[in-house]
Amino acid sequence: MSEPILMKGNEAIAEAAVRAGCKFFFGYPITPQNEIPEYMSRRLQEVGGVFVQAESEVSSINMVYGASGAGGRVMTSSSSPGISLMLEGISYIAGAELPCVIVNISRGGPGLGGIQPSQADYFQATKGGGHGDYKLIVYGPSSVQEACDLMVKAFDVADKYRNPVMILGDGMIGQMMEPVVFPGVTSESPALEKPWATCGNEGREPNLITSIHLDPEVLDAHNWKLYEKYKAMERDEVMYESYYEDDSEWFLVAYGTVARICISVMEKMRKEGTKVGLIRPITLWPFPKAAFDEVVDSAKGFLCVEMSTGQMIEDVKLAVEGKTPVYFYGRTGGAVPIPRNIEERVLDMISGKVPVVTDYFDNIHGGGGA
Repeated sequence: MSEPILMKGNEAIAEAAVRAGCKFFFGYPITPQNEIPEYMSRRLQEVGGVFVQAESEVSSINMVYGASGAGGRVMTSSSSPGISLMLEGISYIAGAELPCVIVNISRGGPGLGGIQPSQADYFQATKGGGHGDYKLIVYGPSSVQEACDLMVKAFDVADKYRNPVMILGDGMIGQMMEPVVFPGVTSESPALEKPWATCGNEGREPNLITSIHLDPEVLDAHNWKLYEKYKAMERDEVMYESYYEDDSEWFLVAYGTVARICISVMEKMRKEGTKVGLIRPITLWPFPKAAFDEVVDSAKGFLCVEMSTGQMIEDVKLAVEGKTPVYFYGRTGGAVPIPRNIEERVLDMISGKVPVVTDYFDNIHGGGGA
């Protein structure tokens, strides 16, 4: 096994994409993901690939559509408002059943917001974002190494289902430096045959790639075909980690870098005698409902911790199905959850104190139970 390499998250994600067989990158600069296109502009030349800085995010996602339709392994990256501009194109790509990888190193919003880390793009990523009945597989890595591993998996899964896949990281994932080992980063199918691609038609009927179906019966059938594909994803592609599920009475629920903060809180509280566990979704869609099924009957409460005003909490509530109280702790705008405040929130849950937020300065760490 080779020695780890210390790399910034954005650059490591880009290198993982190249090693996964990505040969095409189209994008537009926006903080805090700029190191990804910068790295790809140099690296793709070395492997015979193509890099284009488009005039806008709208253009870049449609370039992704074209390259994918021709059979290439292709990606783009952006941050929050840039992804918003891509949503029409992402819906087209999903409707046309084309594989690609989209990286969102998200920042605070709404609007231009700020350039600090945020998880407020959860709804945008997991609930469709654009128009129509479509789904993306969405991964939420909690470390630079995991982001690299999931980057490679994302290309393979995108090809497997002919569907766009998103890596949803926050600004910390993109900007932090951590050791990364690349020998384990290998693709299962970088040269996968794509008989559906528009790459010449010698000896066969020409392929047609489109997302427009003007006959309502045809579009109805297409949507139900996609629905069955999404059901297969829900069955086969769920990923999560759970900690101390056998004896915990209280559970933290968090993803991405926030989950790392929660792990330290969990370990501290367990040393002090409080039976706290953690559920960490890795696939944000499909959401890991099974992780909650395993503990909901014995758990006394779940605390959802996010860098938002509360978005994943809705999926946690649905997974719990009202059987156990769900509480919330959130920070926004680039503010990062503080371990001490998370611990205090758990102790409030245990003691039955459920504060009602009346003012940000009265209680900066979240709302009441649900």
